[in-house]
Amino acid sequence: MHCPYCKHTDTKVLDSRVADDGSSIRRRRMCQDCEKRFTTVELMQLTILKRSGATEPFNRVKAIAGARKACKGRPVDEDDLARLGQEVEDQLRLAGSPEIAAHEVGLAILTPLRRLDEVAYLRFASVYRGFESAADFENEIALLRAERQLAPDLSPAPAPTG
Repeated sequence: MHCPYCKHTDTKVLDSRVADDGSSIRRRRMCQDCEKRFTTVELMQLTILKRSGATEPFNRVKAIAGARKACKGRPVDEDDLARLGQEVEDQLRLAGSPEIAAHEVGLAILTPLRRLDEVAYLRFASVYRGFESAADFENEIALLRAERQLAPDLSPAPAPTG
């Protein structure tokens, strides 16, 4: 670890603590040359295994970009997409594997996107799952309707009048 102040290569770890939700480690360091202190954060690197066999680091921005395309023209704002990106990354990290198949990233996007906006979900699913006909859309819409009927009604009860 290079010192951010003097660029010396020898630093000493003074303290290490698990940070956030346990997915990172915070280290307090001191430069052995200039004796200035600084903090570093170590985070497990997720690697995406592409269909071609190549690997690349997980990029939340790329995951959000795919969802953003599906949300074009829908009442979804950037904060919603940022939360979706965080949820996708958290879900992938919870899988416990440092290497994730690219297909799994798409699957991880589907569920939070469905909760966010059903039309955007259908758009994303149609590309991701390779819909080939109107029947594919009809089947997916039927599944959405069935799930909605099975889910308990979470809307508030009407206020009493009188």
